[in-house]
Amino acid sequence: MKGGKRVVVTGLGVVTPIGLDVGEFWQAMMEGKSGAGPITYFDASNYDTKFACEVKGFDPLKYIDKKSSQRMDLFTQFAMAAAAQAVQDAGIDLEKIDHDRVGVVVGSGIGGMWTYQKQQENLFERKGPDRISPFFIPMMISDIAAGQISIKYRLKGPNYATTSACATSGHAIADAAMLIERGDADMMITGGAEAAICPMGIGGFNSMKALSTRNDDPQHASRPFDARRDGFVMGEGGGILVLESLEHAKKRGVKILAELAGFGLTADAYHLTQPAPGGEGAVKAMRLCLKDAGLKPEDIEYINAHGTATPPNDKNETEAIKAVFGDHAYKLHVSSTKSMTGHQLGAAGAVEAIATILAIANQILPPTINYEVPDPECDLNYVPNKPIKKTVNAAISNTYGFGGHNASLLFTRFAS
Repeated sequence: MKGGKRVVVTGLGVVTPIGLDVGEFWQAMMEGKSGAGPITYFDASNYDTKFACEVKGFDPLKYIDKKSSQRMDLFTQFAMAAAAQAVQDAGIDLEKIDHDRVGVVVGSGIGGMWTYQKQQENLFERKGPDRISPFFIPMMISDIAAGQISIKYRLKGPNYATTSACATSGHAIADAAMLIERGDADMMITGGAEAAICPMGIGGFNSMKALSTRNDDPQHASRPFDARRDGFVMGEGGGILVLESLEHAKKRGVKILAELAGFGLTADAYHLTQPAPGGEGAVKAMRLCLKDAGLKPEDIEYINAHGTATPPNDKNETEAIKAVFGDHAYKLHVSSTKSMTGHQLGAAGAVEAIATILAIANQILPPTINYEVPDPECDLNYVPNKPIKKTVNAAISNTYGFGGHNASLLFTRFAS
C-alpha cells in the first residue's frame, strides 16, 4: 500500500460448511463440494427455504473450555476457533510479542442472532423478563468476538468490530491493515464470523425473497452467474487472518502467505438492498484498490467475486468488472466460492479473502460450481465447475453489503 508500512498475511483460520480448517476447506473447494443440505437446527418445514449451508461436526471444545463456550453465541465460537487456527498458523509465541502492539478487528454482520432468538423465546414463552439470561447482552452484541479473542490472547492493541452486512469482514481486514500501515499496531487478528441460520434469519431473508427456494435440490441451489439462479443459500462460519507489517514478520522469521497490497472502500448511496446501476460503487472500489496497490487492470489474473447467485448482484458485478478491466475482463478469471460455502454474510469477506490467498499460494483457481446455463448478461470466465491451474500474482476479493457497502481487497504473491 502506498504511503505506509507494507502489510503481509502470515496466518489463516477458517470454520466453514465445507471444512473445519484451512486444509479441509481448500480440499473441498478443489473437489467442488457443496455444503448445502436440509436445515437441521430447527423445523423448517413451513419455511419457503428449507435448506442452508450449515457447519457440520464443529466442536467448540477443541478451542475453548465448556464453561466459556456456554457463554458464547455460535458466531463467537466460530470466531474463536478460526482465530486459534490462525494464531497457530502464524507461529505466534505469546511470550515473545508486545501485547500492546497487537490488536483485533473482527466483525459480524448480525451478531448473536441465535442468542436473541432463544432469549426472546424465554421472554414470551416462559412469561417474564426474569427468564432472560444475564449473559444475553454480552453473548449477542456483534463486537464480542473481537473482545473474546483479545481476552484469550491478552492482546491490548486496537480492538473493535466492524458491521457492514456482507461487506463486514472485508472492512475489518481493511481497517486492520490501515492500523498497521499507519504504525498503530505491528500485528492484527482480523476477519469475521456469522451464525444466522435460525428461524428469524431464514424467515427474514425469505420475506425479502433473497434466498433460493430450490428445496428439491439443495446441492445445486447456489449457482452464481448461472441463468437459472434464484437467490443465495444461507451459510455460516468464520474466517480469521493474521496481518503484520512486513518488518515485524521478517523480524519473527515466519512464512509470508501473501501481501495485502491495496483495498478500496466505497458506498453506493443508492438503495437499501439493491446494487447501484452498472455496479457503480463496485467499480469505484476496484479502481481504488488498484490505485492503492499501484497496479494496472491488466496485472490482475483472478477475482474472487461477491457472486451471491441473486439475479441483480451477479449481473451488476459482471458489469462492474467489465467497466474496470475493459477487454482484459475477458482474459482474467472470476469465480464465486459461495457456490460451495453458501453466503456466510459477515464472515464472507474473510473466508473469501482466504480462498483468494490460497489461490495465489497454490496457483490454482477455485471453481464456481453449479454453473450450467450461461446467462448472456454474465459473459465472463467464471471458472465453471472445476478448478483451473493458473499463474496468479495478483488477485482481488470483492464483498458488497446491504446498505450499499463495497469493499475490495487486493492480494499479491509476496516478493521481497
